Amino acid sequence: MQRTLLLSKIHNCTLTGANLNYVGSISIDEAILNAAGILPYEQVQVVNVNNGERLITYAITAPAHSGTVELNGAAARLGMPGDRIIVMTYAQFEPEELAHYAPKVVFVDQHNQLLQVRPYPSLLEPTPLIHDV
Repeated sequence: MQRTLLLSKIHNCTLTGANLNYVGSISIDEAILNAAGILPYEQVQVVNVNNGERLITYAITAPAHSGTVELNGAAARLGMPGDRIIVMTYAQFEPEELAHYAPKVVFVDQHNQLLQVRPYPSLLEPTPLIHDV
């Protein structure tokens, strides 16, 4: 039996645009996508911290180091520039793959420039009750 778990996360990035006239998806700075291991056209879940909206779409690359994070098409109605969002990908794992599995988390500053990439604790490590981010 496969289990679906978080694969990677871009934590608390800033939405820089909302382009209603684009065909669809979310444009994300290529350097951030690479750091998170998210491929172009990969399915992503987007959570808007400001308004609670959630959506599923696919990622496309924006110029590297541009800081661009832009909702496109119909998704543009679910956020506005300045909103903080979280972008997540998931994957299916066989039980034997979980022994050394740990999701990757990308942290960016308020201008969507990379600060840190680190794994969450693996499933074998004890989970802290309280931790700072």
